[in-house]
Amino acid sequence: MGTSVKVAFATSDMKHIDQHFGAAEAFAIYSIDEGTANLVEAIQFGQLDMDGNEDKLAAKIGALSGCIAVYCQAIGASAVNQLRPKGIQPVKVATGTPLKHAICSLQTEIREGPSAWLARAIENQSADHAKRFDAMEAEGWTE
Repeated sequence: MGTSVKVAFATSDMKHIDQHFGAAEAFAIYSIDEGTANLVEAIQFGQLDMDGNEDKLAAKIGALSGCIAVYCQAIGASAVNQLRPKGIQPVKVATGTPLKHAICSLQTEIREGPSAWLARAIENQSADHAKRFDAMEAEGWTE
């Protein structure tokens, strides 16, 4: 197994990317590597209006902890500005894009050479992973 990444998809039916980030009823979070994709978690939010209410963004962004990207049909500038510092790349796709297609495209990219944002996300994920072990060693942790 090679590189594995966690990615979220804004979906109402767990099959298509058909939600605006801010009003997403649910996120399907997958662990994806070059050959497999496993649903890790489905986070439900219920129906929300696209009302410009910033409070609902915090819960959504918090739910994406550990994800390198969120695929959605649309996303506002405020959400983008809050996601990027957390290392989460917003990816806009055509409404109704099947999750399977987005996952296959991402797997192809992992296999054949990631784009700049994906390469950066994988590198940052590896750096965070390495730092975690350094911190554990500093605390005196042993196997």
